[in-house]
Amino acid sequence: MGWPGSRTVTVPCTVELENTPESLHAHVTLDAGFDIEPGDEVQVHDAPTEVPYGERLTVRRTATVIRAGALERAWTKLIAHLELTELYEVSFSERRTL
Repeated sequence: MGWPGSRTVTVPCTVELENTPESLHAHVTLDAGFDIEPGDEVQVHDAPTEVPYGERLTVRRTATVIRAGALERAWTKLIAHLELTELYEVSFSERRTL
């Protein structure tokens, strides 16, 4: 369930899982021409959740994207900006080393 003004879109996607000594990851790529924006939610249907060690798996699935409305998109951008500024808390005071 999204906020007021949100809409739901179903789109094909590719799910890639890898569990090798070089990489442990899971990626979802929505089909070309479909971009995710701040506040959007993505749910992949019937996606695999694990792959045996040493293997890589790529499958085609369907994803439901709940597009954020204008209010939710603005709220998400504001909160993200505020959380990012927490990382900027740096002290510029002079320190003396012993």
